[in-house]
Amino acid sequence: MRFDLSFIGAGNMAEAIVNAVLTRGLFLAEKIIAADPSAGRLSLFAGLGVECTPNNTDACDAATIMLCVKPQMMPAALNDLRAVISPTQLVITIAAGVSTASIEQHLPPGSRVVRVMPNTPMLVGEGAAAICAGRHATSADLDRARNIFETAATVVDVSEDQMDAVTAVSGSGPAYFFYLVEHMIAAATNLGLSPLQAQQLVYQTATGAAKMLVDSNDSPADLRRKVTSPGGTTAAAIEVFDHTSVGKHIEEAITAAQRRGRELGAAASRA
Repeated sequence: MRFDLSFIGAGNMAEAIVNAVLTRGLFLAEKIIAADPSAGRLSLFAGLGVECTPNNTDACDAATIMLCVKPQMMPAALNDLRAVISPTQLVITIAAGVSTASIEQHLPPGSRVVRVMPNTPMLVGEGAAAICAGRHATSADLDRARNIFETAATVVDVSEDQMDAVTAVSGSGPAYFFYLVEHMIAAATNLGLSPLQAQQLVYQTATGAAKMLVDSNDSPADLRRKVTSPGGTTAAAIEVFDHTSVGKHIEEAITAAQRRGRELGAAASRA
């Protein structure tokens, strides 16, 4: 094989992975190739020192092929790959909702597929990713995929029937967190703080709270209770959350994300 690693799709997640494997020295830049129809994205990847091409088929001469296309684009990408890859190559997919079985049926018999669901904090080396094997993937294939994602993420092994839940929780999870931060900043400015003051205070509060979660042996509920004095200011806020069923709505929102992942996967399978 001419390349060690190829990317079909050169979006933000592919960029995060390339940056991580290059930073950790897992692959040499000249042994990586990326395919994407966007000239802008290819220019960015060329700046990282990797080979670039607008054609998916040109990026298939690699030991490991990373499918980084949107679920809606998966059928077209697989159609490009079907005639030019072999079961000796490992295919890794990060598409939400698209099962390994769905991908396998569009590839040569015996193709080895590993499915991974990472998230965008990989861009800063703090990602979370879940991994599972397709029917023909070996433990060595899982190890290869795990090594790639561990360059910038904590990797958790799951069964494939858990993948849509992973997508809804950690795959989409950063957006939920950013949504909360948005509204904390809006509230702070409504209460008279300047936008800069609000941003500084909220960002650091979020950073500190996340560090407490990681470093403490206490559960999130225990940490929350330690901040919440009876009859105090925090208790007043929590009472509003409880009265308006914020917790219930969060759980419903994540369930909706899981449901949408299944819908996207089903649509890709029918295409």
